[in-house]
Amino acid sequence: MIKLYDSPFSPFARKVRMVLEYKGLNYEAVDGLLRSNHQALKAVNGRIEVPTLVDGDIVVVNSPDIVAYLEDRYPAKGVYPEEPAARVHARAWERVADTHVDPILIDISYWKWAERPDKMPEGLLEAARTDLRPVYDALDRELAHRQFVSGPLSVADIALFPHIASVKAMEVEFSAQQHPNLARWFKQMRALPICAADLRRARDYVVNLKDRDIERRRIFWRGDRIEWMLARGFHAWFFNEIKEDRVAWPGPALPAPLAAEAVGGSPSAEQA
Repeated sequence: MIKLYDSPFSPFARKVRMVLEYKGLNYEAVDGLLRSNHQALKAVNGRIEVPTLVDGDIVVVNSPDIVAYLEDRYPAKGVYPEEPAARVHARAWERVADTHVDPILIDISYWKWAERPDKMPEGLLEAARTDLRPVYDALDRELAHRQFVSGPLSVADIALFPHIASVKAMEVEFSAQQHPNLARWFKQMRALPICAADLRRARDYVVNLKDRDIERRRIFWRGDRIEWMLARGFHAWFFNEIKEDRVAWPGPALPAPLAAEAVGGSPSAEQA
């Protein structure tokens, strides 16, 4: 049985869950953000970060790496297009979702769910709207002549969906009048079983968020989310977060040990 340390609060974990379900793979989900599960998660991922996938003796972290692993190990119902150009295109849009859209939406979400002593910095919401507008424009153009972003349903659509599903709640929604193709795509995606199940999990999680034993004072920060705040001029706010001890830093990104039998045993004298 595959074990997935995830959280319906994490867009990256949601992406991996949808890929697992699209492929029809059985898995056990463990909420890695619950404090009670931190030690179990730390045993396989020192960063205590979701998603983390455990498949037998194999541990995979980082959502693009997990999706790539699942695609190689369980190739049925692939989420990478077969045509090379479409595959490159799909993975590029996955990267946009992970490294551009995610930082914007996560950084403006803290005043929606975290325990904050302050109000959102002036200008932050408008910066988010400004930086998301070209993404909406580009997606609308991509979808003008295609049902899905890169042709067939792919990792591009699955990676983008959790983010696009949250833009209205984050007050940075796209315009259905200005982006009709994107609106059509989003309606179509919501109707897919994997996406409908994802939305149910996310809604149920958020409704009961205050009752869950998760960290809501110290924010977990990583590179792209820090970069966007600094690039948009909110460095003073971020440095004050560090000063006030409201920043949680991830642990080292070291891989899990590789069993000797996985690579053919002990090294020879020449290899040593």
